[in-house]
Amino acid sequence: MAPLTWDQVGERTYETGVDRGVLYPIDSDTGEYTGGVAWNGLTTVTESPAGAEASAQYADNIKYLNLVSAETFGATIEAFTYPDEFAEMDGTALPEPGVAFGQQGRKVFGLSYRTRKGNDIDGTDHGYKLHLVYGCLAAPSEKAYGTINDSPEAIAFSWEVSTTPTPVAAAGLKPTALVVVDSTVVSAASLTALEDALYGGGSETVARLPLPDEVLTLITPGP
Repeated sequence: MAPLTWDQVGERTYETGVDRGVLYPIDSDTGEYTGGVAWNGLTTVTESPAGAEASAQYADNIKYLNLVSAETFGATIEAFTYPDEFAEMDGTALPEPGVAFGQQGRKVFGLSYRTRKGNDIDGTDHGYKLHLVYGCLAAPSEKAYGTINDSPEAIAFSWEVSTTPTPVAAAGLKPTALVVVDSTVVSAASLTALEDALYGGGSETVARLPLPDEVLTLITPGP
């Protein structure tokens, strides 16, 4: 076996950026995420998994085992703006055009976004990852409106998002709220099929968020 080596040319990879955000309302009758709309002005998505904490159990005067709590997934979305369709997810009703009523019920939604994958040869054009998030629920967030001055800044909106995992039928896999697809690993054809679904291209009539089991049927290994 060859000895280990570090920092070889082409292997110095990193991740950066966020773009191509898409909001997917959920159909309460079918449970499908469809009618996706572009989310312009997306600046940051912070993924925040939680749980999976070890709880030590003792017996016979020794540490007998560790029990691990369930893992959850949350996120923080930051943006300069948001789609009109997000109003219902943010607890806002629009009874008349241009009139918004706050403190209303909040609807579940899906989200997808892309992050760049770079290396020392191709830079940020090396590839990207598609992040698919299911069962999202946005919590109320503050909006700080400040005076215009000699150093103006656009207001940055922010939402804390919790999730409910989606069932996965594939053997050995637990329900999940997050699926990530790496363009440098999967085949070009399967990546195109997935992106056609996410963004409404090819034979797809509307942008939609495929459920995890369908993602598995669309994706095959590269090149």
